[in-house]
Amino acid sequence: MSTAPVFSEVQKINPSAIIELFTLQLDNSLHGATTTYRFHSGSNLNANGQIVWAGNSYLRFPIEATGFAYQRGQIPRPKLIVSNALGTISAILLTVNQTTTGNDLTGATVTRIRTMARFLDAVNFPGSSNPLGTPDPTAEFKRQIYVIDRKAAENRDVVEFELAGAIDMAGVRAPKRQCTRALFPSIGTFTQ
Repeated sequence: MSTAPVFSEVQKINPSAIIELFTLQLDNSLHGATTTYRFHSGSNLNANGQIVWAGNSYLRFPIEATGFAYQRGQIPRPKLIVSNALGTISAILLTVNQTTTGNDLTGATVTRIRTMARFLDAVNFPGSSNPLGTPDPTAEFKRQIYVIDRKAAENRDVVEFELAGAIDMAGVRAPKRQCTRALFPSIGTFTQ
């Protein structure tokens, strides 16, 4: 991963578009598989609707991702609202629920990848030539990695997930024990 090319591109007078990609990685111990699903919410100049970046195909899929910004020192807890119009997400949930005890993708890893259009693979463009620049599979912003904390809603139109940072999960302790004032009485007291 190299952030220098994307920061250089963003500082131009007329930068190319920011492309937002997502991966959903199942955990074998929780879901019975290690399947990776790749998707994006944008469009492509080619008719197939997929975006190819770094040799991986990302399926076009209606998705709304919000809440990634840090505010007042708090760890973000993003929300992911995914279209369920074709039943794709419900099918994934059914598959997971058949292999486990109904944990509904809780614990699956969601990675948000952002790059620029000029760094996309050439196969995304007519004539297999990127008119915006040279493809670079390493040029991306810092990846944002979250874990699905819970399924907030599911109906025939959408499925909404709440995400959390790996250290912000309920019931997770770092370093595997709870830190309290009783264990560290000198913290919080200052001498003058």
